[in-house]
Parts: sequence; structure tokens; C-alpha cells
Amino acid sequence: MRKLRYAVAMSLDGHIAGPNGEYDWIGTDPEVDFVAFWTQFDALLMGRRTYELAVQTRGKAAFTAFTGVTSIVFSRTLKQQEHPHVTIMPELNADWVRELKAQSGKDIWLFGGSDLFRSFLDSGFVDGVEVAVIPALLGARDSIASPSLQPHQTAIDSSSPLPVGENVVGI
Repeated sequence: MRKLRYAVAMSLDGHIAGPNGEYDWIGTDPEVDFVAFWTQFDALLMGRRTYELAVQTRGKAAFTAFTGVTSIVFSRTLKQQEHPHVTIMPELNADWVRELKAQSGKDIWLFGGSDLFRSFLDSGFVDGVEVAVIPALLGARDSIASPSLQPHQTAIDSSSPLPVGENVVGI
């Protein structure tokens, strides 16, 4: 069965987005093999705000660049016909998620904000949480654990320091 993994960058003060939703504080690290990371997934799940930010910064054509990757956007307001390069899902449907995870293929990347993460976590669908801790202090916007997150007991599977001061923790 495919794993649904929440992989996210987080600042030292626990934020996953800047004050205006920006992610420029993450930067690119020559020590990280992003191509190898991307090859682990063939499905990308994100919420509307993450999708709109990606379209704003990279354009809709960015979603055609991921050959073999299905991009799924959770939104109650976006219309499928206006976004042909992604699949629009109006809500989290437990049967649909179980079916997606049961399909053959690579892992599924849950990508984006804490609200969508919380929905999947509270529904028991998250198989792993991978946090890259970035040495930055943001002090605003989304925290990795939104205020209404229910407590979840976890254990650390791994911790991998990177040469530039980042640390990836797998839960």
C-alpha cells in the first residue's frame, strides 16, 4: 500500500509559511537532491491556498512539468473546468483516500498548509511526517500544528542533519 507522507519545511519557531504565505525563506540547498526526493512520489495533495500561491509564483504550466505526478487540490470554491492540469476535490472523502492509497504506485505527498494536514491526520490517513527544520525565525502565519490540532502520540523514526544547518526529522 502506498504511504501518504506529509513532507514540509518548518522554521525554528514552528512556522511553515511566512507572514504573507511566502516560502522564499526556505531557499534551495545544493546538498539536497530534490530530484531524488520528487521521484519518491506520483501524487501530490494540496489545499487551495497552496495551489493558488504556486500558480501565482510559477504559473499554471508548472503543474504540467511534473511528468507522471497527479496533482490534486482540495477546494470548495475552485471549478475543475478552470483548472484542467489538476484534479479538484471539494472535500476530504475517506473512501476516496483509502482507494488512492490502495492503488499501485509511488508514495503520496501531502503538501502545504496545516489545515489540510490536520484534516488528514485527524482522519488517520497520514503515514509519516517529515519536517525539514530551516534555521529561520518567521514569527507569523501557519504553524505546523494549527490551534485546533488534536494531540497525537508519535515517535521519531530518523533525524538527518544536513551540512547547511537544516535537520530533517521523520516521524
